[in-house]
Amino acid sequence: MKRQRTALRPLDMTLAAMFVALMAIGANITSWVPFLVVGGVPITLQTFFCVLAGAVLGRRLGAVAMIVYMLVGLAGVPVFAKLSGGLSIIFQPTFGFILSFIVAAYATGWLINRGPQPASTARFVTAALVGMILNYVIGTNWMYMAYKLWAEAPQGLSYGMVWGWMLAPLPKDIVLSIVAGVIAPKLCRAIQRSSAAGRPAA
Repeated sequence: MKRQRTALRPLDMTLAAMFVALMAIGANITSWVPFLVVGGVPITLQTFFCVLAGAVLGRRLGAVAMIVYMLVGLAGVPVFAKLSGGLSIIFQPTFGFILSFIVAAYATGWLINRGPQPASTARFVTAALVGMILNYVIGTNWMYMAYKLWAEAPQGLSYGMVWGWMLAPLPKDIVLSIVAGVIAPKLCRAIQRSSAAGRPAA
């Protein structure tokens, strides 16, 4: 990955917009592909696209893409899970996961950019897994806090119960985060070649 730029190129804005769209698709993929609900648990792809955005776009642009995704949804566009949107989402227990996407994308890109460049595939995979962990830690703790402070909590709610809910999607997100870390270097090289090909000769 190259050092973070201060000015956004048209390619950067296009890639960020693409990841905003992918996040919306990943949140609602079971709306179009119902068989991806396994044992009542929907197989969403938001965590995958979030860490992939950080890995491919870098910490700054990856976080910007996640911020835009959040703002588009809060503006009322149905890009969140279950084709939802609007300011009321802020009060939902799962809103912490939406916030966590920003942190996860930034951390993923930041870790990849540390150390010698180009980053190894192992560093990409490690960074993607760290991003996934942050997604879970922030989102799950927010959910527990929301149920304790303002949302209607299930009877007998405990901190362990909330984390227990997250065990179902965890294996899927671990696998997909590893996949993101493996394919991200190839995508970065392809984007760099495309950018170089479109650059006018000196």
